[in-house]
Amino acid sequence: MSSSKLNLKKRKIRSYFLSVEKKDQKEDEVGPLEYIQMKLPVSDITPEFEENLTKKVKSNILRAKIREANEEDLQSVKYLYDRSWLTSQTPFSAISVSSLKTIWEYPETIILVAKVYGSDAGFAIIDFVGKNREIGEIGGMGIIPRFQRKGLGTVIGMAAWNYFKKKGIKELRCEVFKGNAVSYQFIKSIGFKEYDRKTYKSEDFFSES
Repeated sequence: MSSSKLNLKKRKIRSYFLSVEKKDQKEDEVGPLEYIQMKLPVSDITPEFEENLTKKVKSNILRAKIREANEEDLQSVKYLYDRSWLTSQTPFSAISVSSLKTIWEYPETIILVAKVYGSDAGFAIIDFVGKNREIGEIGGMGIIPRFQRKGLGTVIGMAAWNYFKKKGIKELRCEVFKGNAVSYQFIKSIGFKEYDRKTYKSEDFFSES
């Protein structure tokens, strides 16, 4: 993928998952919003650390089933996105099925869906970036309120890690809104460390060029 197309893709994903939008709000009123950049080098993931996370996943009472989303799943992902952000400390932007389809169609991007007790309960957007696709990014994750703080985030995170590991990535990255203390502590608890902070402006969300 060319640099310009890659930048456009990242802007689109960012606009869907990092922007804030109100019904009466204009595009030029968005931001600035500060996000904490976090990373976890694969070299820091010891066998003991991975084994510990694996045990947590296996012992999780939710018994979630993880699948890779297909086009028919996008309506469910929209529902999960809308529901999960209701209780989030992250700025919320409404999302459409067509927007999710744009993300889903990128060849480097995968949407994972977690099913619990027969119903979809959470999702994650994972992406492969870098010159040689050597960096795995978690572009967005959400869990509906009913299943929050019950270990489902760890289950989905481990599923994402298994996808990344198969591709031989060298580093994991994600970003979290500075006001979202719950997500920050969760990400930090699984080994990620802060390496930078970015402030996004309106053009970072809506620019198409």
